[in-house]
Amino acid sequence: MAGMIPRQFIDDLLARADIVELIDSRVPLKKAGKNYQACCPFHTEKSPSFSVSQDKQFYHCFGCGEHGNAISFLMEFERLEFPDAVEELASHYNMEVPREQSNRSPAQQKQDQKAYSQKQDDYELMAQISRFFQQQLKVASDKDVAIDYLKGRGLSGAIVKRFGIGYISDAWDGMMKVFGRSGQINQQLVDLGMAIQGDKNKPYDRFRGRIQFPIRDKRGRVIGFGGRVLGDGTPKYLNSPETRIYHKGQELYGLYEAKQANKQLTRLVVVEGYMDVVALAQHGVDYAVASLGTATTPEQLQTLFRTVKEVICCYDGDRAGRDAAWRAMDNALPMIQDGYSLKFVFLPDGQDPDSMIREQGQAAFETILDNATPLSQFLFEHLLTQIDMSSPEGKGAAVGAFQPYLAKLPESNLKDAMVTKLANQFGASNEIQLKKLHKNFANTTESTTKTKRTKITPIRLAIALLLEHPHIVEILPDPAILSELNMPGIPLLNTLLALCKQNPKVNGAQLIEHFRGQEAEKQLNKIMCIEHHIEAANAENTFLDIIESFLNKFLENRCNELFEKQRTVGLTNTEIGELHGLLSEQK
Repeated sequence: MAGMIPRQFIDDLLARADIVELIDSRVPLKKAGKNYQACCPFHTEKSPSFSVSQDKQFYHCFGCGEHGNAISFLMEFERLEFPDAVEELASHYNMEVPREQSNRSPAQQKQDQKAYSQKQDDYELMAQISRFFQQQLKVASDKDVAIDYLKGRGLSGAIVKRFGIGYISDAWDGMMKVFGRSGQINQQLVDLGMAIQGDKNKPYDRFRGRIQFPIRDKRGRVIGFGGRVLGDGTPKYLNSPETRIYHKGQELYGLYEAKQANKQLTRLVVVEGYMDVVALAQHGVDYAVASLGTATTPEQLQTLFRTVKEVICCYDGDRAGRDAAWRAMDNALPMIQDGYSLKFVFLPDGQDPDSMIREQGQAAFETILDNATPLSQFLFEHLLTQIDMSSPEGKGAAVGAFQPYLAKLPESNLKDAMVTKLANQFGASNEIQLKKLHKNFANTTESTTKTKRTKITPIRLAIALLLEHPHIVEILPDPAILSELNMPGIPLLNTLLALCKQNPKVNGAQLIEHFRGQEAEKQLNKIMCIEHHIEAANAENTFLDIIESFLNKFLENRCNELFEKQRTVGLTNTEIGELHGLLSEQK
């Protein structure tokens, strides 16, 4: 009898296998977004609900629920036992199934280490450049021009320091003379958007004669810059291009600073420019962020709603501002659940947050925020102004106009209220219309929520991200950081973290394979099917945010336990020391 198939070989096999290629050779697939789809081979259907993810190396049918990795597919499709499925998959890739462990090539590990080191070098170089810009604000020969500009905008030295604002003189090589020490670094500066490749392969400064605003990620690392020209030059604002560490649609200027200034953020204000963020902070509104010159993207909105429950978009009252608000609202609709709100403020012509708060002060500006227009009111006002509600035709058109927007809203009290309000616009027949509208919108929602198999909780999201991006274990200072936590799902997460640490090249399909035949396999398969819409570039930060929330919850619970014991029987000296330490951690 043949011996056990080594676990290492199974991992290697799944690393080699391409599930899209494998399934496509048996069930023709068609590209559908980032995934592939077909009519399910495991049940009869007319419309394709069988989805295959190349990123996850995982398949799932939204109709019958079948799911798994490449080995699982062969077991189900070919009706094979596990060892035979492994043999079949191995033969597909001309691999011989061994009975002893095989060594992994160090080449891929070396390549990963090189990519990791490159990013660390990038962050360090950007930090050095940021410090250089800040120093130039103090020592440049024309520093007074920059200082006078900042003072003219009402900014103090303290606020300039908090946001790391700097300056670069109007010279072609002010930054390059300091940092362009070799061909390799020159290329790195070009790659990071700090320099532009000129004639004769000689790079020159991208930013010249500008106030420099460093853009930080959620961990405080400088990833790009926004430069405000002094004088009449163009463009007025110049931003870093997309780079390997900076993706503007996923970042929010000022979010790091807002979180540093407010340990318990309750709301965030989205404004259009860097100076708006800084000016608001100068006058006490230190919870503003800017969307970096883009319409507020779904990724940015996800970040906002992961941070706070109330988001206020503050835009100009002109057509462009209202169009930006409409796009933000449309992107936010799937995220608006009970307890979360998106509101809008439209400023008078000629005003921006900077000018308004300087003229009227913090209290008046925050009163405007307190009276912001709710999402529901903005939606109704925008759509109903385009419809003649005095005629039956207009009323019928209203239903069609609202349908795509209400269909995006998750089931909630807000959605019920909006449907009721829409029905009330129909006058005497509102009860009939209300039932009809509820039925119509419920049907639309039901068809979309069939795909929401598993509720997304923080622990499930953490596991889902780890399954998709196992390398994020490397950003944890200690993989055993959660070992003392007593929360549902933490033991499984800890096991996965340990597996990822042991094998830096493991993928999600391999991780799930480790649990074949165990109860955890079913849980992981369900989690692997979660559609969380978090981009790969955001995975690390999202994962860290979740881990931080777990640790904060643990500290809070342990403090409560010790306080309760102190009130009843008293604490030992050791426990008193522990309580003092926990309280300092929470400060």
